[in-house]
Amino acid sequence: MPHIERLPVAVALSPDIEYRPGRVRPHRARVRWVDPHTGRRRSLSRSHRTEEEARKWIERLGAAALRGIDPAASNPTLATYGEANMGLALRGLEPKTTDPYLAGWRLRVVPSLGHLCLPMVTNGAVDRSVYGWIADGCSRSTVKNSLAVLVRVMEQARRDGLIQANPAQVRGWQREYARAEDELDDPRSLALPDWRALTTLAEALVARSHGEFPGWGEVVIFAACTAARIGEVSGVRVRDIDPERWIWTVRRQTTPSPGGLVDKRTKGKVARRVPLIEEVRPLVARRLLAAGSDPDARLFTGPRGGRIATAVLRDATHWDEVVTSLGWEHLRRHDLRHTGLTWMADAGVPLHVLRKIAGHGSLATTQRYLHPDLRSITEAGRSLSAHLSPPVGPAQPPGATRRML
Repeated sequence: MPHIERLPVAVALSPDIEYRPGRVRPHRARVRWVDPHTGRRRSLSRSHRTEEEARKWIERLGAAALRGIDPAASNPTLATYGEANMGLALRGLEPKTTDPYLAGWRLRVVPSLGHLCLPMVTNGAVDRSVYGWIADGCSRSTVKNSLAVLVRVMEQARRDGLIQANPAQVRGWQREYARAEDELDDPRSLALPDWRALTTLAEALVARSHGEFPGWGEVVIFAACTAARIGEVSGVRVRDIDPERWIWTVRRQTTPSPGGLVDKRTKGKVARRVPLIEEVRPLVARRLLAAGSDPDARLFTGPRGGRIATAVLRDATHWDEVVTSLGWEHLRRHDLRHTGLTWMADAGVPLHVLRKIAGHGSLATTQRYLHPDLRSITEAGRSLSAHLSPPVGPAQPPGATRRML
């Protein structure tokens, strides 16, 4: 089936209805039009039981033609419509995003809903499908990608006038995952406990790498101290560092693409500033010195000068084996960012400042990184006790305050 964007808009149809007695469906409706690309005359016909049905069918085709939709597909199934219009529905997205979207479409959306005609894809049908994916053990990101591609396809169908509202914009499904996360015994388990743990991890990763490349440990320490993604650490250039005020301006990240690793803008599409704490400044100073005077030189590279990605760091350092041996088998590379944000929150960095450092679009996202430690909880209890305790000093007789007033 041709893609919708390649079809002519407002093609003129020539309709007619022929009555053929003696048949179960005696009323044959037919529409004809001239393809403006080839000049050929095309037609489509269908038999109906009554003349009224035939006229309604012609009206639907006429409305579809006015919107530039192939008259042969005026009432397609979700799978058929999605295949014909996927390029338009996913326009503007990068391959890194479209790949998981297309996988979600192929493996979950089409098996669950693909056989339904577009008007039959209701909120209820989408709800049941989404919760079915959750029951099957799909991760949050898998469900999110599958639902996202469905939303885009149905939004294109709404724009084409085939449906009145987008039924895929469902809410509440992420609460299922939130409940599971709330049941964790230690919500701080996604963050390293302290500086000693971070340096121990960095040293262990260097020891397992080929040639014991020290750069891997520096990448890990820098990522945790700046609450940055590994791709952002890979993307930092000399000119991004202000060694006088010790500020890093995060402008880009390195991410995988079908053609290999590429540099692009940050996840939020907006540059942000991150403080470089005293513990990481000697490391940065050494890197700046080694990079020389080239402002576009990368601060962090692999052993052969190549760009770094989270998978590269994992494979080069035997990450999974190292963290398991240290008792942190849950730890992912992204949890270095979680560690930095958690430490900053524990240090008392205000939430609105923490949001700017993290580059989050909303405070709700930043709040997910805030897990008060036992010391903070104990101090909160002491503060409340001090607030409730009577003032120290000689007791005043009853009614003294009234007499003073």
